[in-house]
Amino acid sequence: MANYIIGFSQIMNPLCLLLGLLGTFLGIFFGASPGMTSSMGIALALPLTYSMGIVNGMSLLLGIYIGSISGGLITAILINIPGTPASVATTFDGHPMALRGEGGRAIRVGTLYSFLGGMVSLAALFLISPILAKWALKFSYEEYFSIAVLSLLLISSLSGKSIVKGLVSALIGVMFTTIGMAPVDTVRRYTFGLTSLDGGLKLLPLMIGIYAVAEVLKVAAASDQGDMKPLNYKSKGLGVTWKEFREQFKNFTVSSLLGVGIGILPGLGAAISNLIAYSVSKKMSKQPERYGTGCIDGLIASETANNAVSGGALIPLLTMGIPGDAGTTMLLAAFMLKGITPGPLLFDTYSDVIYAMFAILIVANIMMLLIQIYGLPVFLKLLSIPKNILLPVVMVLASIGAFAMNNRIFDVWSILFFAIVGYGLSWFEFPPAPIVLGFVLGPIIELNFRRGMMSSYGTFFNFFTRPISGTVLVLTILLLIIQIVRTIRTRQKTKINS
Repeated sequence: MANYIIGFSQIMNPLCLLLGLLGTFLGIFFGASPGMTSSMGIALALPLTYSMGIVNGMSLLLGIYIGSISGGLITAILINIPGTPASVATTFDGHPMALRGEGGRAIRVGTLYSFLGGMVSLAALFLISPILAKWALKFSYEEYFSIAVLSLLLISSLSGKSIVKGLVSALIGVMFTTIGMAPVDTVRRYTFGLTSLDGGLKLLPLMIGIYAVAEVLKVAAASDQGDMKPLNYKSKGLGVTWKEFREQFKNFTVSSLLGVGIGILPGLGAAISNLIAYSVSKKMSKQPERYGTGCIDGLIASETANNAVSGGALIPLLTMGIPGDAGTTMLLAAFMLKGITPGPLLFDTYSDVIYAMFAILIVANIMMLLIQIYGLPVFLKLLSIPKNILLPVVMVLASIGAFAMNNRIFDVWSILFFAIVGYGLSWFEFPPAPIVLGFVLGPIIELNFRRGMMSSYGTFFNFFTRPISGTVLVLTILLLIIQIVRTIRTRQKTKINS
């Protein structure tokens, strides 16, 4: 307890708090802007911290990190465009709530559970990080492969009425990841002689194209048909009653644990956690048919899980020097610039800095809650902006974000390609979320499968002999069988009723 008191004493000065507030505000801006990410925000702010002390510098950077994860819910709810990959599942129920006039409530609910999920992850970071870090060390190639395959199967619950279409969408996402240099042996694949494809396609242009630009095309088509209607938004309090809070406690707890657990595993991150938590929440629900129609259950699952990743992703960074996601990779760079090497000895050699960081994370979460709740009227003003002005601005921001990622105009052209793919698939009712998840999981599945096969000299049976990997794979097979049986029964009931 004395260490935490010392940590708070280091940040309780006007400059440090002001930098934390500025960082949180900038993080929300980056999160709410399609094409911008937490890693991009931290990278842009990193030069500003060169002349600052480590505590003041981390106050700015951690504020951006916390704010950007939650900020994505604003555009995800209001205009059906996730600001970051962490907010993809937020669009499923958040935007339908907005369409029926509950946009303000959706933002308040999402913000509240973003805050609560973040605080749970920080509690895990503070209390059990050494234990969890040791547990994560037990994961090898086989475990990462097994978890990624299980995650891919869970897509079936995100695929609407057709499981087949959901899995096809996922495989399309995986297919896109095979373009470029192959992992391990770096063989060129499907580049068609284009050097721009040697580095492969990137997640940010795919997400912007599939969601942001495709949504612009849909809205443009709808406006031509006169389908756009003015919406009235009203909200008060935190968006949930005490009764609803009690009813959602199980959903919140499971989503928090999923977010923390996924955050601990390096390379997964919030882009996967929000989709998996949404899927699990839907499977646990007694009324799964309500998901996707604007129920707060799905919104709570998504926003709780993606913010619960924040503390979880810091655990391997601080205890092992391994970044848990893209944002913590930039934080690792900030540590190295200050001459601090994260690892097992960090808590002994720089304990004052570590506990100051813990205090900053708590304060940043509180600031995020206050900014998004009290700034709600400003966010809702987005809806009063004419679509012919708002959507071109979204396009420009998206293009700038894609170009700034690697300074390549090729990534801007990639946005247009993925927009055409997303818009075309929407005509045939193929869900876009599995494409994104398949694109995220594809490299994880391929790389760890190849490494696992190499370590076992080509024996796939090794994936089943390792306890954790084998358990996950058996669970995957059982879930697949259950899903097939459930689909067959549903079709039989439909035939009987018809």
